[in-house]
Amino acid sequence: MTTPMVSAKGVTKSYGLVDVLRGVNLEVARGEVTCLIGPSGSGKSTLLRCINHLEKHDAGELRVDGELVGYEARGGKLYERNNKQICSERAQIGMVFQRFNLFAHMNVLDNITVGQIKVKGLSEDAAVEKARSLLERVGLSGKEANYPSQLSGGQQQRVAIARALAMEPKLMLFDEPTSALDPELVGEVLDVMKDLARSGMTMVVVTHEMNFAREVANSVYFLDQGVIEESGDPAQVLSSPSSDRLKHFLSKVL
Repeated sequence: MTTPMVSAKGVTKSYGLVDVLRGVNLEVARGEVTCLIGPSGSGKSTLLRCINHLEKHDAGELRVDGELVGYEARGGKLYERNNKQICSERAQIGMVFQRFNLFAHMNVLDNITVGQIKVKGLSEDAAVEKARSLLERVGLSGKEANYPSQLSGGQQQRVAIARALAMEPKLMLFDEPTSALDPELVGEVLDVMKDLARSGMTMVVVTHEMNFAREVANSVYFLDQGVIEESGDPAQVLSSPSSDRLKHFLSKVL
């Protein structure tokens, strides 16, 4: 049996007295796209951040590519990995945030090459060649010398995707990548993500774009108050939901 790329079993996370994730179970097969949907505050982004250990889950088991996230098991106990090991794990997982998170003082080319050179140890020539290829892939050839402030929101998000892809990740995480964009710019980012999906990239996407989930996702998980209320095939979940809570949610967003 093929090991799933992402596996969550009974994952919990609290902030003080607030239970954000309450026993989440999830599985993402290799080469598949999974969309997480649900109202604000339901735990979607927290789950995504736990997958690459930007947040530490409190209990349960979380694995990427068969390996425990952020921890290693020794003698029946779990021990948190050191910072170098965690950084090495994260380098294999690309993450694209709502607000682009580009380095404002660097131009587009430097934004994409810096991680390749400093983390992966590529030569500058090799990093630049890869960056130019990725910029062509996301439709931004000729923008190498521009700074983030000179780009539209959609262009900045496409640079952020290219920067993540430059690290050759085995998994891509997207945290509402279009929510900060003007409506007319949403399509250009979704087109890049659709191309990624067609290429076989394993993706977990937190999104409010139901049409994207319906068209691209292999599975959809609906979270509410830290619990997965319903999951399954997008056509079934989005067109014929069984949960009253999901029916109410979809009536507001569709």
